[in-house]
Amino acid sequence: MLRTHTCNEITKKDVGSTVTLTGWVHRRRDHGGIIFIDLRDRYGLTQVAFDPEFNKEALETAESVRSEYVLKVTGEVRERPEGQANKNMDTGEVEVYINEVEILNTAKTPPFEIDQDKPVNEELRLKYRYLDLRKERMQKNIVLRHQLIKIIRDFLSDEDFIDIETPILIKGTPEGSREYLVPSRLHPGEMYVLPQSPQQLKQMLMIAGFDKYYQIPRCFRDEDLRGDRQPEFTQLDVEMSFIEEKDVMDVTERLLIKMTEELAPDKKIMSTPFPVITWKDAMEQYGSDKPDIRFEMKLTDVGEIVKGCEFKVFNMALDNGGVVKALRVEGGGKFTRKDIEDLTELAQVYGAKGLAYFIYEDSGEVKSPIAKFLSDEQVKGITDATGAKAGDAVFFGADNFETACTALGQVRLACADKFDMRDDSVFAYCWVNEFPMFEQDEETGGVAAVHHPFTRPMDEDIELMNSDPIKARAIAYDIVLNGNEIGGGSIRIHEQKLQQQVFDILKISAEDAEVRFGHMLEAFDYGAPPHGGIAWGLDRIVMLFADEPNIREVIAFPKNQKAEDLTLGAPSVMPEKDLNEANIKAINLPEDGEGK
Repeated sequence: MLRTHTCNEITKKDVGSTVTLTGWVHRRRDHGGIIFIDLRDRYGLTQVAFDPEFNKEALETAESVRSEYVLKVTGEVRERPEGQANKNMDTGEVEVYINEVEILNTAKTPPFEIDQDKPVNEELRLKYRYLDLRKERMQKNIVLRHQLIKIIRDFLSDEDFIDIETPILIKGTPEGSREYLVPSRLHPGEMYVLPQSPQQLKQMLMIAGFDKYYQIPRCFRDEDLRGDRQPEFTQLDVEMSFIEEKDVMDVTERLLIKMTEELAPDKKIMSTPFPVITWKDAMEQYGSDKPDIRFEMKLTDVGEIVKGCEFKVFNMALDNGGVVKALRVEGGGKFTRKDIEDLTELAQVYGAKGLAYFIYEDSGEVKSPIAKFLSDEQVKGITDATGAKAGDAVFFGADNFETACTALGQVRLACADKFDMRDDSVFAYCWVNEFPMFEQDEETGGVAAVHHPFTRPMDEDIELMNSDPIKARAIAYDIVLNGNEIGGGSIRIHEQKLQQQVFDILKISAEDAEVRFGHMLEAFDYGAPPHGGIAWGLDRIVMLFADEPNIREVIAFPKNQKAEDLTLGAPSVMPEKDLNEANIKAINLPEDGEGK
């Protein structure tokens, strides 16, 4: 090694010894003839001093040094003078007086300051990601990610899980999100796809007899991006045989508790075991299938109370089989007209046609544009049902069940933020289970799988699948943290007959099933055990543990919101020779033929 110590290693016990350090110039300060440099590596900082009385030649070299130069220095460790210790540095009680210095490399002036955590345009940060990653905050995030994955591997290994890699180039089975296609050079006209997840492969591993499998795979989806979504992402993938839902939950809970205790000791876990909420109750009470349970503010059904009122919006929703939901916001009576307009726009983003409301004035009188359409008895019924009092507000959602609940659920979150009700010091884990097995496809009007076609229905709902499949529930479950879905899974179908029944409901013909899933169906013929599992979104979990606003902050080289890698310049135009060899004909090429 070129160094004897890292830049976070030297303490008072090393005073008097000679050490060699390597790293980058973090800060340089010239104090009238003596130059001080904070030398940085990924471990931390050490202050080194260039004093002409100690070594004049070293000082002369240091005079040419600038920010981000790479240095190798050798010198004597000394205790800092009384009153000059830096309590913000682990090495703050000492400094190294340099008698030898070697400039290992120079550096241009960086496009942004690395020694300070000032706001920087994200496009610039991503273009120079290798510089952005030198920042203390980013290095902590990457180290946290490493530590989290190490805990996962150690824990699952101790639980007798086997880490098994699955292929990246696989067969396309059109379902779910759009897949990335990879043309085959050896088989012209044929394609591989990059896996959205190892779903089918891990089920085959259960058939192969590996009853406890895990993997930390890369997954790929060619879809629109947002703060917590990337075209390539990392999962923790777990599958188990001869188990029930509660077994998957047990392993998941114990691992999450261990991770929280070791990596986020300042966070208080709200409750253990984690609460289990059915999908229906989560939507009914919180307006979300990933509820933030750190605060109450639950929705109330007031459909029976307002039935027959003169307000057409309520009546239309109820006549069409929908619901009328109410949300009491304690202290919401202080909302301005602008506040209510903002909340109305938010509700409309999530499908609501508007946002009716009651404002309870200090006198207790209800102020509302819709009050005149309701009887005094109905107004009192709403007040009693929601528990509203003077100074509160009540907002209403009237539509089909999911739209009314979801829109009001978003209003609930926005109001919680206005009143600072989401405690950042709390980790509120919960389970949501008993999801619908099927849903109505808005485009075709047919029936579609909510999860994937291998999800097992609840035993008591199997009979419903032929008579009223939309009412059937799945043995499916999501793990939620502070209103964020961080993982999801299900118990799988392992019998041919039941699998065929699901295919029939989804209108997947025998021929189509053979083309898409023939390999799976054949595998089921050879003794598939009962099995199930879960997949975690690791990027999202690290984001939450790091208190970051989006997953790009915890990925070393992320894509931007246009799915571009600004560091490498991908995607890019390939030479025509390479396209021809891969049997690709490119269209809509940039006019310059060179891409970006």
